[in-house]
Amino acid sequence: MTSSDCEGAGEVFSVGARTKAPSGGSGQALEDSQLRSEKDVFFRRPTFLTVSAQLHLEAYMQEHPKVWTFAPTFRAERSDTPRHVSEFWMLEAEMRTHTLEEITALVEDMIGALVRGLDKSSFIEELIIARRSWETPKASESAVERESLKARWDNLTEGSWPRVTYAHAMELIQKSAKFGASDFLHKPEWESGLQLEHERFITATVGQGKPVFVTDYPQAIKPFYMLPSAAATSQDATRSTTVACFDLLLPELCEVAGGSLREHRLQHLTASMQSRSSGHATGAPGAELDRENLPQSPEAGNNLDWYMDLRRFGSVPHGGFGFGFDRFLCYLTGLGNIKDVIPWPRSYGRCDS
Repeated sequence: MTSSDCEGAGEVFSVGARTKAPSGGSGQALEDSQLRSEKDVFFRRPTFLTVSAQLHLEAYMQEHPKVWTFAPTFRAERSDTPRHVSEFWMLEAEMRTHTLEEITALVEDMIGALVRGLDKSSFIEELIIARRSWETPKASESAVERESLKARWDNLTEGSWPRVTYAHAMELIQKSAKFGASDFLHKPEWESGLQLEHERFITATVGQGKPVFVTDYPQAIKPFYMLPSAAATSQDATRSTTVACFDLLLPELCEVAGGSLREHRLQHLTASMQSRSSGHATGAPGAELDRENLPQSPEAGNNLDWYMDLRRFGSVPHGGFGFGFDRFLCYLTGLGNIKDVIPWPRSYGRCDS
């Protein structure tokens, strides 16, 4: 539980205490309207289920060069797709580093080591045998063919994974749309981000079966805590509107991990937070922070003083990533729906257990 909305997107679950009626001895629980009015009493401020442990990991990173956590994560995203659930497990890590390349290399080495370890065991053979026993015609429609599963694993362990900047990826997508090679439902635009169909295009054309790192997304569509690409590369003129970040895209399934360098400079972090509150993508370093208007949803709190203190009293260049375990497990098993790898999946419109 936390009083911070890490991503600033507001897709959080509120936490409240369900108490018994104070009088009358009826034992009846409070009505929903009463619960809503009482929800902030227990912690004396709005409190939420965490969407990420990143901000808190940054505090530990001040003392320890490399830290990580593996824990449930909760997101109130109203998406009912085969790729989304409201509760999932995520591996998150923070490390002292000056370069985004060091973080992407760590992610690639970690996943490669994991898959090579599994490949040496009998797991994949057991998986194929098990699938023969429980697959139904309907399930087979969305699942990867058994014969393709080994090739998928091999592409995770053989050779390096390609890197492409967001700008170059967008250029490839726009050219394909312009010349009629691809018929996208969503028009590719700089500040609209990459939709699933765009990500699949990139993994097919750039990755050709391998995972792809897409780096340096526009600052306007990423969270406030990311370090500008210019600060990481010194290419001020050409990369002033992007941030040093990445998404790792897997073929078909697409995003399975994301990370960035963090803004470790107090004045620049203050400017970024202030600009987000005013609706602009950039801010002037050194501006006085309006603490009443920090990045937040209509419901989320702005308890980020402690996070700013991590910079105020001295920090170091650092970065980290989050890795969606359930989605990756879905990819390894070749299943077409993330809900099939979770014993009790909870998603938009569904919480049956």
